[in-house]
Amino acid sequence: MFIILYAISKIDVDKYQKMMTAMGDVFGSHGKVVSMKSSGNGSSSGNEGHLKNELSQLIDKYHYNNSIRLEENERGVTIHILDDILFPSGSSELATYSVTILNRLAGILKELPNDIRIEGHTDNVPINTASFPSNWHLSVARALNTAYYLINSEGLNPEKVSIVGNSEYKPISTNETMEGRASNRRVDIVIIKK
Repeated sequence: MFIILYAISKIDVDKYQKMMTAMGDVFGSHGKVVSMKSSGNGSSSGNEGHLKNELSQLIDKYHYNNSIRLEENERGVTIHILDDILFPSGSSELATYSVTILNRLAGILKELPNDIRIEGHTDNVPINTASFPSNWHLSVARALNTAYYLINSEGLNPEKVSIVGNSEYKPISTNETMEGRASNRRVDIVIIKK
């Protein structure tokens, strides 16, 4: 304990942050910095559950249950954001009210040491406009604009962010119904397990 106190008496912010992350990994995280790590047998640590719980509380608090869904899998925690709260139909420009939603999510995301992958998805209804000759173009543009906003307006570290466009090829629901297609039109924010 004395060694730790001495070490932080001349505080170096970078070293302090690294030390706090390391301490959190050993003793469990009670602050905002949550690093998700795999254990030797491939299962996730308690930190992943802590992060999912924090995100669930935010979703419940602001009544986003119909538009934001969480999934935990081998990649980490995925935040599925349906396109109806981010983009006008057929557009890649963020809607005015989407800024509030992304701001609230960024409050959690920017404190994480994990890499973040932003993935755009569409349904299987073809698009062919001057701006978007295909669903590939639309999915990439939506992922890009979401990432660009989070980096430039909310302070996410660009070194930790990547974007992917998946077009219609990674659905989470059927494309045979209107409700299923609505679920497939989404942006996923994937918090990659370390």
